[in-house]
Amino acid sequence: MRRNSWQDGVLGTNCPIPPNWNWTYSFQLKDQIGSFFYYPSLNLQRASGGFGPFVINNREVIQIPFAQPDGDFVLLIGDWYTRNHSALRADLDSGKDLGMPDGVLINGKGPYRYNTTLVPDGLPYETINVDPGKTYRFRVHNVGTSTSLNFRIQGHNLLLVETEGHYTVQQNFSSFDIHVGQSCSFLVTMDQNATSDYYIVASARFVNESLWQKVTGVGILHYSNSKGSATGPLPEAPSDIYNQWSAMNQPKAIRQNTTASGARPNPQGSFHYGSINVTDTYILRSLPPSTIDGKLRATLNGISFVNPDTPIRLADLNQVKGSYKLDFPSEPLNRPLRRDTSVINATYKGFIEVILQNNDTKMQSFHMNGYSFFVAGMDWGIWSENSRGSYNKWDSISRCTIEVYPGGWTAVLASLDNVGIWNLRVENLDRWYLGQETYMKIINPDENGETEFPPPANALFCGALASKQKDLGNKNSAVSILQCNPNLFFTLLMAFCAAVLVFS
Repeated sequence: MRRNSWQDGVLGTNCPIPPNWNWTYSFQLKDQIGSFFYYPSLNLQRASGGFGPFVINNREVIQIPFAQPDGDFVLLIGDWYTRNHSALRADLDSGKDLGMPDGVLINGKGPYRYNTTLVPDGLPYETINVDPGKTYRFRVHNVGTSTSLNFRIQGHNLLLVETEGHYTVQQNFSSFDIHVGQSCSFLVTMDQNATSDYYIVASARFVNESLWQKVTGVGILHYSNSKGSATGPLPEAPSDIYNQWSAMNQPKAIRQNTTASGARPNPQGSFHYGSINVTDTYILRSLPPSTIDGKLRATLNGISFVNPDTPIRLADLNQVKGSYKLDFPSEPLNRPLRRDTSVINATYKGFIEVILQNNDTKMQSFHMNGYSFFVAGMDWGIWSENSRGSYNKWDSISRCTIEVYPGGWTAVLASLDNVGIWNLRVENLDRWYLGQETYMKIINPDENGETEFPPPANALFCGALASKQKDLGNKNSAVSILQCNPNLFFTLLMAFCAAVLVFS
């Protein structure tokens, strides 16, 4: 969303799309490549669907850092509840936890009936058809509500090559943890015999796995010369549930491929982030949900975010006062928890350090809109200034969604060169709905129209500006349309009932 937070699709930047209306997103893609997905951002609507993959390919003049795969598959994995998003929201509003999901889906299907006791007969399941000896790219996205998943393919190595738009140092894994909102690409070579099909598995991670056994998605990898169906037990999940120090070694091992080109024909590692002076540090602490004003709420630095009636940047340009406050604290304060519309007053062209301190009891993943950040470090315990000594200042991966272990911290670094209003939030939909988010306001004080686009002609108005809304003449129930034109602008025409769309 370069220079264009107007297209960001969250309540701080966009008014909701009214029921039975269409709204067209238009934004540049020239500075990005990789694997992403889109989804509705309001009120847990993603739990009921409306999501899909979004792939940005390298230009033909820029080589990818591996041989061209023989095929490309997208797998959307995620936990699934039989209750729809309205029922899930009602549970949270009444102070309940969402509880254990009813299953895990792979591309909306499954699981394959690998166990006649746990899996009923007749369920559709995902099948990936392959040829022996060929290598395929698997783009795997965790589009779920709140469950970290372990992804694995029976008998096959997963060669990690990309995370959310940045190529990685290539490493083989037998299984890989993908947290809520994260996207990863693997190369998988069909180098096994074809005596039978193979299981594709996505199972709940960092839970009591004996209780969560049913929360497992299972698909099938089918060789064209396969001689039989997949049988027997599933490939085992990692056994380090009681050794979380070991579990954290996997994300720490992900490093940037600094010799590969990204969207432009220069190495990804040419930006020497480790030698840049940090201008601002924000320590964002999350706690278990607590009751505030009689309602269960989630917080960052003791503040549960209240979405403004009028989107922030729209309020600025139309002189709407009191829509929000630029007073988000840079560290946790010793004061009562509160509900507020408190925003980070960030500095244009600053270099920010954000410490995500997870004092909650569950795994969380955090997303920063408008940016990729360098994952400088993560560890257990409470972050301190001495923790900087453990940072990777040379080749840490750049991505936009990162896990934060319960009882641990993750530190990220970002260069604030993208003007706008950008959401910083937890990706777990229950905590997000309960208020665990804020925004960064990044404004060029010398703005001359070159660093920020103006509001689009089809901007929606709401809140204090609702009277400005025109009948755009697009009140119909169109299906989803994806279009990409030669100028590398992406247009998305979507009809969501009271929804806005966000890209991760």
